[in-house]
Amino acid sequence: MRAVFEAMFGEPWGVVLTQLLSATQFTIYLSLIAFVGGGLLAGLVTTVRVAPSRWAKRIAIGYIWFFQSTPLLMLLFLAGLGVPRLIGVNVDPWFAASASLVIYTSAYLSDVWRGAVEAIPKGQWEASRSMGMRFLPTLRLVVLPQAVVLALAPTVGFLVQIIKGTSLAYIIGFSDLMQIGKRWANAPVPGTEPFVIYPLMALIYFSLCFPLSLFSRRLERRLGAVKRAATPTAA
Repeated sequence: MRAVFEAMFGEPWGVVLTQLLSATQFTIYLSLIAFVGGGLLAGLVTTVRVAPSRWAKRIAIGYIWFFQSTPLLMLLFLAGLGVPRLIGVNVDPWFAASASLVIYTSAYLSDVWRGAVEAIPKGQWEASRSMGMRFLPTLRLVVLPQAVVLALAPTVGFLVQIIKGTSLAYIIGFSDLMQIGKRWANAPVPGTEPFVIYPLMALIYFSLCFPLSLFSRRLERRLGAVKRAATPTAA
C-alpha cells in the first residue's frame, strides 16, 4: 500500500497516508474491544441494577455514578501511568487503554440498557410472576426481547462516542491514529504542518463515525415506525 500511495501522491504524502491508515486499524480494534467488553460488563451491571435486591441496586448505582462522573482521560492516566508507578509494574498501553474504555463504556451502556428495561410495562413482570417465573427467566425470556428493540439505536449511536474516546489513548503511548498524526504534525517535514495533518485526521474520524450515526438514526426511525404500528390505536 505504501508503494501505491507514494506513486500516487509522492513524498512525504505517500508515507503520511500509509501510516495514518495503518494506525486507523488500531483505533478500530480498540473501539471493538471497548464495545464488546464494555457491553458484556454493562449487561452484568444492568442485571444487578434492575434486580429486586436493594443492596444489589445500590452497588450498581454506585458503579454507574462513579465511572460516569470520572473523566475518561483520568481513567487512562490512572490505568496507564498512575497505578503502574504506584505498584512498580509496567502496564502495556493496549491493556491500559482497553481496560479504561471497557469501564467507561460499561458505565454508560448499562444506564442506557437500564432505561430500556424499565421502559417495559410493569404488567409484564407481574404477569410472569403470576405464572411462577422468577426474576432471571422473566428478564431473559420476556423483558429483554422487548428492551433490545428500545436500546438498539442508542447503543449503536454510543459506538460513535467510543471511537472518539479512543483518541485520548495516545497520552499513555497507545499507537493509534491520534498519536501517529500528532507525530507527523510535530515533525519538521515540509507539507506536514498541523493545519494539514489535523484536518486529514478529522476526515478519517468522520469517515468512521458518520456512517454509524446515519445507521443509528435509520434504526431509530425504523424501530419507531414498528413500535407505532404495533401500538393499538384508540377507538
